Amino acid sequence: MYVWAHDRWSFPLPPQHRYPVTKHRALRERLLATRVCAPEEIQEAAAASWSSLTRVHDPALLGRIRRGQLTVREERGLGLPWSMQLVERGRRVAAGTVLAAREALRVGVAMNLGGGSHHAGRDFARGYCLFNDVAYAVGVLREAGVASRALVVDCDVHQGDGTAQLLGPDRQAFTLSLHGARNYPLQRIASDLDVDLPRGTTDADYLAALDRALATALAADGYDIAFYLAGADPWAGDRLGSLALTKAGLRRRDALVLDALRAAGTPVCVVLAGGYAPDIDDIVDIHAATAGEVAARVAAA
Repeated sequence: MYVWAHDRWSFPLPPQHRYPVTKHRALRERLLATRVCAPEEIQEAAAASWSSLTRVHDPALLGRIRRGQLTVREERGLGLPWSMQLVERGRRVAAGTVLAAREALRVGVAMNLGGGSHHAGRDFARGYCLFNDVAYAVGVLREAGVASRALVVDCDVHQGDGTAQLLGPDRQAFTLSLHGARNYPLQRIASDLDVDLPRGTTDADYLAALDRALATALAADGYDIAFYLAGADPWAGDRLGSLALTKAGLRRRDALVLDALRAAGTPVCVVLAGGYAPDIDDIVDIHAATAGEVAARVAAA
């Protein structure tokens, strides 16, 4: 199973922001230690070019990001201090989702050990999200003529406002977001299907809502590819979440999404999205379980 990792492109952060980066290195180590992946199966993408990123992002915003000239308000909204390493990593994550999507088209399912930057929109970068890798991948695949109709299944605990802005008006895309009802972002941009879940939603109710949402999304004509944002933040112990899923429930969520999409004949590109538990090991447990579900389906293909 080939996956794409970006943990070499870490950068110094204050303690309150460190977990979004260090979890990726720990995840790579876990997958190697448990033999979910062999060392040669973990690859790194080259950086997406600035010109190619204009497919989805405003050139003026890209210029400010490139030069380190984000306004104070923009940097505060991003939630991370600007650095060259941050920008380089973001460009490689975007390209990694493209490569994972191409691999999914080839073998049925593939994974980027990062990505899911669903708060990045055409003219804004916020919520730890610099470039919207999923919308970018959709544009690249379309330009290459290898995929047209795309489905986004966003199971991060936060609503995917950036993806909704970029792909919501697109008749060849369907955006589904399943998230906490009273959580970030406070001002939302409507997806094709938004499912607001009340605080404290547990496994059974979550999985039932997800099953109904998938049935609605898959009732449309067939998709050439699906992108699954497998957020770890619906977990009960997440610091920025509002739901109460167990780790076992999250693994059942992964299986439900992958099996529903594969049964519909849709290739699936899996990206990680969020995870903000106080103990990074808990985040890695959840993401590693997702990788295990992906690996099992690659092996069975």
